Amino acid sequence: MTPAPDAVPIQRLGAAQRARSALLLGAEGAGLTRAAMDASDARVVIPMRRGVDSLNVAAATAVACWELGRDDPL
Repeated sequence: MTPAPDAVPIQRLGAAQRARSALLLGAEGAGLTRAAMDASDARVVIPMRRGVDSLNVAAATAVACWELGRDDPL
């Protein structure tokens, strides 16, 4: 997960990507290493309201796990 400009909103991942996914979570502030980003098949972001720039890693993990576990993705 990353706020990078090329990241796809997490709810847009397809069924195949959801079925066998692994979340890579970086340290708050520093984020993921370049090597971790390069090893990823997909970069995803949690869309947020204007003015909110990030979630802490625990909150982001909870949101991502909930989203990936949904039976009816958007």
